[in-house]
Amino acid sequence: MSAAMRERACWLDLRQAGRWRREVVEEAVHLRFEAIVADDPADLAGLPPTVSRVLAVTGGELPGDVGDADLVLVDPIRHGDPQRLAAARPGVRFASRVEVTDADTLDLACQRVRRDELTVLRFRDPTHIPLEIVLAAADGAPGRIVTEVDTVVEASVHLTVLERGPDGILLRPGGPGDATKLAEVTRPGSPDLDLVTLTVTGIRHCGSGERACVDTCSYLGQDEGILVGSRSRGLVLCVSETHPLPYMPMRPFRVNAGAIMSYTLAGHERTRYLCELRAGATVLAVRADGRTRPVTVGRVKIETRPLLAVDAVAPGGERVNLIVQDDWHVRVLGPGAVVHNSTELKPGDEILGHLPGRERHVGYPIDELCHEL
Repeated sequence: MSAAMRERACWLDLRQAGRWRREVVEEAVHLRFEAIVADDPADLAGLPPTVSRVLAVTGGELPGDVGDADLVLVDPIRHGDPQRLAAARPGVRFASRVEVTDADTLDLACQRVRRDELTVLRFRDPTHIPLEIVLAAADGAPGRIVTEVDTVVEASVHLTVLERGPDGILLRPGGPGDATKLAEVTRPGSPDLDLVTLTVTGIRHCGSGERACVDTCSYLGQDEGILVGSRSRGLVLCVSETHPLPYMPMRPFRVNAGAIMSYTLAGHERTRYLCELRAGATVLAVRADGRTRPVTVGRVKIETRPLLAVDAVAPGGERVNLIVQDDWHVRVLGPGAVVHNSTELKPGDEILGHLPGRERHVGYPIDELCHEL
C-alpha cells in the first residue's frame, strides 16, 4: 500500500501542552488517538482505556512507580535495553526513544528500529536525510516507528519520506485544533466515486477562449484524469496526456482540462474553477473504475485556443456540458477506459462522467435553487 493510502497512528505529546492540556487531551481522545505521552505519571491518570498511556522518561533514572502507564519510553544508552527492562519489571512494556543529533545517534536509531517492537525518534536537524536512512534500515523489520514533530506541516512531510514514512506521528500541539489537523493528514480518505455512462448528444465549435492545462506533480495513469464540466452537477472524465501523440511528446503529468470557468473536483466534496487552481493546490485524480487520489498541482497553463463544446445526457436525463480546446489530442474516457479524441465524438458515443448531485456555493455543496444553463 502506498504512503498516501496507509493510515498512520496519531500520538499526542503533553510535555509542553501548558494551559491547553485538558482541551487537547479531550480532542485527541474524541479523535481516537492511539496514545498520549507525558513525562509525569500524574498526567496519565484518569485517561480512558481507549488510549494508550505512554510515560517518557526524561531523567537519568527510571522512576520506581510508572503509575498507570501502559508503555514507558526510555533512552537505551542511559536506561538500558527495553527488552531487559521489561523482563526485570513484569507487566510493564518498554520501548526505545532516540534523539538523532549526530552520526552516533543515527547509528543507534538504525540499530533499534531493526530489533525493537517500537521505536520513537526525534530528529533535531532541518534535513530529512537521517529519517530516510532510518526508514531504509528498518525496511523489512517487523517493528513500528513513531516520529516526533512540532507542527502538522512537519508531520505531512515525514509521512511521505521514501514514499513510506513512519508508522505513526507524535505531535506536540500548539493548541486546540492541532490534533484534528494531524488526524486529517494521517488518515487520508479518498473514497471511490460513482461514475456514470453519459451519452453524447452533440458537439459544436464555439469560438475561442482561454483553456487550462492542469500540470500535476504526479505521473498519471492511462486510465486516469480529472473530472471537468461546465455545470457543477455534471462532470466528464478528461484523460491525462499519457497516450501517444504524433507531433509532440507525451506529458504524463498533464490533463488538458477545459475552459477556465469549468468546474473540477479539488477533493471528494469540494469543487473549484480551473482558473482558481494554483501551484500547490490539490485536485482529485480519478480512474475509469472510480478510484481516486489527491494530487498536487504544479502549475496551470492558461492559453487562448479554439474551443469545442461537448453535450451529453446522463441515464436519468441530467444534461452535461464540457468545453475543451478544439483539437483531437484533447481526450475523454469512456466505459472500460476507452479513449476518445474529443473532436471525433459523435451523437450516441458513450463517455464517463460523475454527477455530484448538489448545487455549489464557493465550491461547497449546498441545497438551494440554482439553474445552470
